Amino acid sequence: MSDVDRLPTHADIEAAAVRIQGKVRRTPVFEVHGDELGVPGRVVLKLELTQHTGSFKARGALNSVLSLPDGVRGVTAASGGNHGAALAWAASRMGLSSDVFVSAASPTEKVDRIRGFGATAHVIEGFYPEAFAAADSWAQGRDVTSVHAFDAATTVCGQGTLGLEIAEQVPEAARVLVACGGGGLYAGVATALRGHVPVTPVEPDRCASLTAALAAGERVSVEVGGVAADSLGAATTGRYAFAVASDVGGEPVTVTDDEIVAARRWLWERCRVLAEPGAAAPVAALMTGAVAVHPGDTVVAVVSGGNNPAIP
Repeated sequence: MSDVDRLPTHADIEAAAVRIQGKVRRTPVFEVHGDELGVPGRVVLKLELTQHTGSFKARGALNSVLSLPDGVRGVTAASGGNHGAALAWAASRMGLSSDVFVSAASPTEKVDRIRGFGATAHVIEGFYPEAFAAADSWAQGRDVTSVHAFDAATTVCGQGTLGLEIAEQVPEAARVLVACGGGGLYAGVATALRGHVPVTPVEPDRCASLTAALAAGERVSVEVGGVAADSLGAATTGRYAFAVASDVGGEPVTVTDDEIVAARRWLWERCRVLAEPGAAAPVAALMTGAVAVHPGDTVVAVVSGGNNPAIP
């Protein structure tokens, strides 16, 4: 399977939903005609960028914080930006301190949001792997608990609650598309919808770590770069993402930087949805035909975040 001892179950995700109920938003869905995107079916956008802190990460961060044992005083994490803001928000709700190590490649707006939610932000040269190493080193000997951005069961289960919402809001969905960096969102949503709706992870071709891992039969490191590196720039796919994709036969698709930019521009110009680059990847997969849509099908594309506000 991988080095995961136990995969989260549907029941685990339902328990997370109960834990965070009333504390996160039930985000809206928005239907567009398939022919607007050049596909023969029906497309529903799940607007998770309207979630607290501007991304789906609030779900996993809050579930993780609410699952901490009594006596924890502070949390820390590495982040491309979105997880850090979500963890700062969740920690502040529980009266905990938070220290977030963020990549210098992340937009200034994301770093400012982390600080705005009450965390101390440590900006580290490089990408997510360098921020993770710095956070791990800093935490040694300190009375803090690390909350992983994508590779912890509590994080995955929190993200999976988005899948439960999709099942309720769009029960006729034939497929769900999610952006995939470290893969916590993919692992959670795929587990929540397993046996009912296939979930396709969409990666930028300049940081396609899950694609590389499945091809190699093990988790491997890839070079990180491109317009979506701040949110999807995990050099190595997560253990849970790799295990889930291997278990269910998940097949990622990849999109280019130009295709991501074009999808982001379409979301803004046609729908007035201001997604960050990584969040536009699922729409890019539809626009380019990377994911086939059959006549009459309903496809859900998760627009997972909006914390890079520059208009494309």
